[in-house]
Amino acid sequence: MQQATTDTKPTPAAGPGGTPGGGSSVSAAVGTVLNRGLNIRHIRFMALGSAIGTGLFYGSASAIQKAGPAVLLAYMIGGAAVFMVMRALGEMAVRHPVSGSFGQYASRYLGPLAGFVTGWTYVFEMAIVAIADVTAFSIYMGFWFPEVERWIWVLAIIFFLAALNLLSVKVFGELEFWFSLIKVVAIIAMIAGGAAIIAFGFQAGGATVAPGLGNLVEHGGLFPNGFEGLLASFAVVMFAFGGIETLGITAGEAADPKTVIPKAVNTVPVRVLLFYVLTLGVLMSLFPWNEIGTNGSPFVQIFSGLGIPAAPHILNAVVITAALSAINSDIFGAGRILFGLSRQGHAPASFGKVSRHGVPWMTVVMMTGILLVGVVLNAVIPEDVFLLIASIATFATVWVWVMILASHVAMKREIARKGLPASEFPSPWWPAASVATIVFMALVIVILGAFEDTRVALYVGAVWLGLLVAGYRLWVRGHGRVRAELADETAPLPRVPAGAPAGR
Repeated sequence: MQQATTDTKPTPAAGPGGTPGGGSSVSAAVGTVLNRGLNIRHIRFMALGSAIGTGLFYGSASAIQKAGPAVLLAYMIGGAAVFMVMRALGEMAVRHPVSGSFGQYASRYLGPLAGFVTGWTYVFEMAIVAIADVTAFSIYMGFWFPEVERWIWVLAIIFFLAALNLLSVKVFGELEFWFSLIKVVAIIAMIAGGAAIIAFGFQAGGATVAPGLGNLVEHGGLFPNGFEGLLASFAVVMFAFGGIETLGITAGEAADPKTVIPKAVNTVPVRVLLFYVLTLGVLMSLFPWNEIGTNGSPFVQIFSGLGIPAAPHILNAVVITAALSAINSDIFGAGRILFGLSRQGHAPASFGKVSRHGVPWMTVVMMTGILLVGVVLNAVIPEDVFLLIASIATFATVWVWVMILASHVAMKREIARKGLPASEFPSPWWPAASVATIVFMALVIVILGAFEDTRVALYVGAVWLGLLVAGYRLWVRGHGRVRAELADETAPLPRVPAGAPAGR
């Protein structure tokens, strides 16, 4: 294993044609620095852990209040769109398994400005979500230790997770596996417990009506707030899927990316969708949709309905684990994107330095500094700003997804134009599905601007994108103005010489 500390240098300035120093490529630099210590188990649970958490435990009630039972349709539509995004990302990740992932893909196929904006927008998204998560962590620790100041918990967990992220990526993968496993087991228990209440006719704790599937249609129908309510819910629904793109970031550190990435891409989005639809379907069968989130946590009520007196403590442990898992994934994802940005000349060169464990340690330090803002915010931020945070994060997430899809379209066109080897993991239903998904993502951004309580996300997003363009023009120089060079690791098909007899 290559030890890369002070002897590892950022990619030198690009020569003509974008080849750094006339020699090594970006992907070559990445491949020699980061350790490939993640297996399929790590990657699957990292993506699950990042995508299942805040949006389910904190945001589901908000989505239900907007759309009613129709929120299930919103999650199905959103899940289908996210699956297509992940298939596009998976095709590129197998072809170019680099840790900078979609930031470098955008730079390669759309241009350096697109790569700069995409990479930093993802870091922005992770920072916002992580600050919200550390705040949530402190609130739930206050349930057990009300006498302890919230900022103390925030400070403690930031330094704890920062220390863990400075260890090898395999340690991080194991930690995230166990964090995510706890969440998954808890969700399965809630689904099974809720189903048992419905099947055997138990009275769920706190329920005002008899449980049953009839609750999905007996309180204003499937669309109690009309089609407008369905549209409004997408601001929170798409936020719930945010973080699943971590799958692509793991490609640079996967032990066998050509095998593990396709397996993870094909299974994780489906599992996330099933977890969301089944969990919320059970919830709205137990309780009228308009009561969910108004009388305490419905998840607590499920355990209480099963006669479990420790229900509040069980749920508190689960949501704390969910927050820890999400913060952990945020640090990892933002750090690896920053690493890729530094190799492209889009971030300070110090972000490209790695520790003796093969970890880009400066990126961990930066994310720790950003999270320390959460210590200050805990004293001034109100606890009812979830929708605002979710809306801003949704804008950033959808922007990144659109860049993934646009990069994929550009890659497919280049493959066809240059007659390159076909992808080993092609996205299905090309190009119709990709075009439809891009249109849907554009619709989500329009929806954010159509409703007053989410409109500020567009204002924040527009200002952010403007600042990034200005920053690129003012500060990015040298090889940062050149498209990223990525090695194509697609195995070429054997070529049959002209005039040779055809094989069987």
